[in-house]
Amino acid sequence: MFVLGITGGIGSGKSTVSGYFRDRGVQVLDADEISRQVTDVGGVALPEIAELLGARAITANGSLNRKYVASLVFSERNKLDKLSSIIHHYVLSTIAEEIAKAAEKKVKIIVLDVPIPVKHGFVDVCNQIWVVSSSDPVRLDRLEARGMDREDAKKRMLMQMTREEYEELGDVVLTNDGTLDELYEQIERAVKEELNERGIRV
Repeated sequence: MFVLGITGGIGSGKSTVSGYFRDRGVQVLDADEISRQVTDVGGVALPEIAELLGARAITANGSLNRKYVASLVFSERNKLDKLSSIIHHYVLSTIAEEIAKAAEKKVKIIVLDVPIPVKHGFVDVCNQIWVVSSSDPVRLDRLEARGMDREDAKKRMLMQMTREEYEELGDVVLTNDGTLDELYEQIERAVKEELNERGIRV
């Protein structure tokens, strides 16, 4: 089975690329989505989070109290790191389980959509990594158009890797500074050269 990793900074268009595969019936494991699942009502990460941050970290309906947690962790780097580590552990173990299930079903290809390309559990399980890359001004404009405050967007971007660091990781780099059609052309070229050549049809 071919494991294709898709990554890129916030606002780069990573979700558009993984959406291309989803629309064609390919299973996409979205790390952000999984991280919401593990912290939602009855989520597997909640007991450890409550242990770290106290009972108030969980709402009355049993989901993560995001506002309260954000107010605690963003002022304390140590707590933020510990919280990230807990969530991260459960996200990666869910991804590993889903990959194993797909392999059992003899699925040809599975896509991992991951914003932070960690070595263990992402880079080391992917057969290939495609990086979606955009210039900072373009990303900022996109994030603002989504309703994000420009300063908040800048802060989020600074917490991630640089464009160059992302690109160094990629077996394929998709440059997304232009139109959607231009991005799709690049995706289709990469599908043809990298996947069809290996006998994988999407």
